[in-house]
Amino acid sequence: MSMPSESVPFSELLRQPAETAERLSRARAVRLRRRDAPDLVLMSADRAAAEGEVVDLTARLLASVVHQDPTLVRAALPTVLPWVRFLPPEDVEQMASEFVATAEAAAAMGNTAAVSQLLTEWRHTAEIHADPDLHRVLAAPSSDDFGPVARPSGE
Repeated sequence: MSMPSESVPFSELLRQPAETAERLSRARAVRLRRRDAPDLVLMSADRAAAEGEVVDLTARLLASVVHQDPTLVRAALPTVLPWVRFLPPEDVEQMASEFVATAEAAAAMGNTAAVSQLLTEWRHTAEIHADPDLHRVLAAPSSDDFGPVARPSGE
């Protein structure tokens, strides 16, 4: 069982770096809360390497299992990600395939950002299918050009 993480203001790291780092002896990670930017996580390099190894192994194991029996991931998705139930069956099939391929590639690169992005995109697709009014509006044909779209500010 993993140790809990602690959360402290970023300024504590600046004021008391040794004491803040010492918190890692009691917690698996220290979350550094920042006011005007995303929070940061402080953890030991050994722990980060170990977690990366687990992610890599899990992705490769999942890919191997899927190659042997592709139905296993599709069957497990609604249990692991309940919002998948809003997707049409053909979308669940596509999501399962994309998830396995992306997880395998991301683990090989050592960067899971693509998996997170994929899950965000499919969750938004499920949200559209879950809302009949929104689905109707977005699925309706359109001949209008709605003009330039503003660049997102970030999520």
